[in-house]
Amino acid sequence: MLTSKDHPEALVDDTEDVSLDFGNEEELAFRKAKIRHPLATFFHLFFRVSAIVTYVCCDWFSRSFVGCFVTVLLLLSFDFWSVKNVTGRLMVGLRWWNQIDEDGKSHWIFEARKALVIAGISLQAANLYGYILCKMGGESDISKVTAGFLSQAVFQTACPSDFRKPGLEGLEIHKC
Repeated sequence: MLTSKDHPEALVDDTEDVSLDFGNEEELAFRKAKIRHPLATFFHLFFRVSAIVTYVCCDWFSRSFVGCFVTVLLLLSFDFWSVKNVTGRLMVGLRWWNQIDEDGKSHWIFEARKALVIAGISLQAANLYGYILCKMGGESDISKVTAGFLSQAVFQTACPSDFRKPGLEGLEIHKC
C-alpha cells in the first residue's frame, strides 16, 4: 500500500475535486471559452459600440446636432443602467446601491471582488499618468511638470485673488 511517506508529491486531499477528463482537448477549450451570460454580454457591448458608431457616423444620417447628441446620450444612459444593474453584477460581481439610515442620511454601499478593485486602481493610475504626459506636451521630464503643477496649485490656494488664468483676462467673470 502506498502512503504519503513513500510519495510526498501525493499529498492531495481526498476530498479535492480533480478533473480527470481525457476527452478531446478542443472540446475542453471550447467549453472553457463559452460565454457564461451571452445576452448580458451582447447588451454590454451593444450600447457602447452603438454609441461610438452613432457619434462617429452621425453626420451621415442627420445634420441635427441635437438629435445626434440625444441619441448618444440615451445609448450611454442605457449602457450605464445595464452595467450598474445587470452586466456588472453578472460578469464581474459589482453591486452598489443607496441606503438611507434612521437619521435620513444617504449612504452609498459598494461591493466588488478584490481583483476588480486592484484592476480599477491600476487603470486609474495609468489614466493619471497619461493625463500628466498630455498636460506636459513635448516636455520630457515629468518631475518638472509635476513640480510646476504643485507650485501653481499652492500659489493659487495661497493667493486666489492674484491668480488669473492666461487668456481669460477679457472675460467679465474675472473683473472685480
